[in-house]
Amino acid sequence: MKILTGEQMRAVDRLTMEAGIPGLVLMENAGCRFVEFLERHYAPLEQHRIVVICGKGNNGGDGLVIARQLSLRHSPRSLDVALAYPAEEFKADAAANWRMLQVAGVRVTQTIEPKMRAATLVIDALLGTGLEGPARGPALEWIREMNSGFPGAVVVSVDVPSGLFDGGESVRAADTVTFTAPKVEQAMPPTCDRVGRLHVAQIGTPISMLEKNPEYWLNLVEPRQFRRLFEPRPPGAHKGDFGHVLVIGGAPGKGGAAAMSGLAALKMGAGLVTVATSEEERRTVTALAPELMTQSLDEDPGQKDVLAIGPGLGREPELAGLAQRLFAQSALPLVMDADGLNALAGTAFHGPGPWRVLTPHPGEMSRLAGCKTTDIQADRVGVARGFAMERNVVLVLKGQRTITAFPDGRVYVNPSGTPAMASAGSGDILTGLIAGLMAQWPDRRDLAVLAAVWLHGRAGELGAAAVTEQSLTATDLIRYLPAAIREVQA
Repeated sequence: MKILTGEQMRAVDRLTMEAGIPGLVLMENAGCRFVEFLERHYAPLEQHRIVVICGKGNNGGDGLVIARQLSLRHSPRSLDVALAYPAEEFKADAAANWRMLQVAGVRVTQTIEPKMRAATLVIDALLGTGLEGPARGPALEWIREMNSGFPGAVVVSVDVPSGLFDGGESVRAADTVTFTAPKVEQAMPPTCDRVGRLHVAQIGTPISMLEKNPEYWLNLVEPRQFRRLFEPRPPGAHKGDFGHVLVIGGAPGKGGAAAMSGLAALKMGAGLVTVATSEEERRTVTALAPELMTQSLDEDPGQKDVLAIGPGLGREPELAGLAQRLFAQSALPLVMDADGLNALAGTAFHGPGPWRVLTPHPGEMSRLAGCKTTDIQADRVGVARGFAMERNVVLVLKGQRTITAFPDGRVYVNPSGTPAMASAGSGDILTGLIAGLMAQWPDRRDLAVLAAVWLHGRAGELGAAAVTEQSLTATDLIRYLPAAIREVQA
């Protein structure tokens, strides 16, 4: 699913209207899709006290459609429309919907009356994607009203939470129903935290208009992309059909990291997993999962399908040299994390093939790219995309809204995850998940990477809900992985 800037979204709307779909139809569709969302998630609407707060632009026009549709289809206990600006300021399609709302007989005010504060549902249709800079003046006052003036209400935003802009005040919505495509501010921190649950509704723009435009290279990961990877297996399948992963790591005292990666690859469905580790750590590996095979660190990789290099590898020069040689010379696809990444830092490495997957956190990324962590965090998407294209690697830049960038310029933002995952070993689990799924799908490795990243985050969300954010550990991610997979299969 494409992620667009506000400017790109306005261009798409303009092209859609030029292609023959009137703006009035798009506005009506937007209002209807929004009401259908309310019907699914906030039924019965007849029991709600609803306030619709409308600005003077197209977002306000959407709100007028919503109010009319609610009145005609549901007759809520109370329904009030609050205009943030005089009705005379409505233009074009919004003005046409203002006239239609008057025919429907919906009650309209220009202030928040005391009885309206008992609302149970507030519809935010104040400001849309046309906002430039932080909200100010009367608009800012209305935003503050929605955030604090309705103590018993749920706020649902139309297209974007009003005022959504980095550094400015905005509505903090429980849900946002956006149209055609997610917007950058809805997908990326810090503003994504104010969106609540994001829902994308189609209102008439042909999807091909987005897919064929090379400028729209930023995408949102969604489970339907990779559902095919989790279809039932053939009845006659055997372990050799699902790939053999070799995890290389586990220096003395660090066997747990390699073992967790190996177990994650198994639980993701790899048919066979071997862990190459130090002699001292082999018991640690087999104690965690007797299904894992082991071999020595200096043994040839042999007939494997994917290498996972780095979990607990350590920084001894000999082991760093091993990681560098395998990265440069192995014909196998590989995933590199932790000390595998540290081995590459400071070198002018370039992926010899497209399936060199690097999974750094911001600190590791700063060492790989030779820049400050603050520079990484200031432009995660741009840094990830440039690095992946320049070095011919797949880059999984971990953090809130993990970024996956491919050498061809495609970038994906992952919406799943939780701060509960900020604990030791979480990255080792991700490495194993990616390797395990890549081993099973050699012809769909891009989807395998995206799926593993999403499942990793979703397992964290499910685990945190069950055991609390404070108590979640890395191995809990493996425990809740099956539930995350079932959501993809549903």
